[in-house]
Amino acid sequence: MTFDTWLLAYPLLGVVVGFLAGLLGIGGGGIMVPMLTTLFLAQGFPHEHVVHMALGTSMATIILTSISSTRAHHAHGAVHWDIVRRITPGILIGTFAGSFIAKHMNTVPLAVFFACFMTFVAAQMLYNAKPKPSRELPGRVGMIGAGLLIGGPSALVAIGGGSLSVPFMIWCNIKAQHAIGTSAAIGFPIALAGTIGYLVNGWTTHGSPPLTLGYIYLPALVLTGVVSVFVAPLGAACAHRLPVQTLKKAFAGMLILLVLKMLHGVFFV
Repeated sequence: MTFDTWLLAYPLLGVVVGFLAGLLGIGGGGIMVPMLTTLFLAQGFPHEHVVHMALGTSMATIILTSISSTRAHHAHGAVHWDIVRRITPGILIGTFAGSFIAKHMNTVPLAVFFACFMTFVAAQMLYNAKPKPSRELPGRVGMIGAGLLIGGPSALVAIGGGSLSVPFMIWCNIKAQHAIGTSAAIGFPIALAGTIGYLVNGWTTHGSPPLTLGYIYLPALVLTGVVSVFVAPLGAACAHRLPVQTLKKAFAGMLILLVLKMLHGVFFV
């Protein structure tokens, strides 16, 4: 397969990522990381860098999708900006620190961590637990702590945080559509801190392919990100019209298949 043919794969990935970012408030990393890892391996990129590059590129793309998705959800009145403000300090610290941890992990353990985390996410989507009616959001310190716990793993698996922040807010009795919309807004500080972290940590890496900054592969960022920006509002609109729980179950099954494909590539290439 020629390089020009590979370029066609990134816009197609952008369609899927953008739609899911708007629909589920997940940033799209759960789809993007295994797909980018597979594409990078197929293009012959250095095995020891492919997962790190997939994580860094995914984080950078989420900056674009989170802005587009947030604007669409804000238009529906579904973003709780007070929650965003309270949780952002912990998000920034946790995500930036998480990117440094990822730097010192080899490809295989990092891929295994990603697989385990995404399996947890898939199970969480399949098991629709209901919160107690009296449960509320924690105070200022508790929200910063929640931000740390959401930001750290988000950097290690390059998600917009929605896989953790949406269940957290729903568990605190925030309406599902509002939790999704607010999660899209939370995805921006996660993606920004994560992108800076992967840019810094990968800056001195040797053997990366051309057009790579740190751990960010620019052709994938541009071609995936631009398309996802235009598609994310469509997903956000569907989030307010479609049975999201049913869609989450379908997404959970697809996520497991993608993770298995990613692990196969990492272990057997």
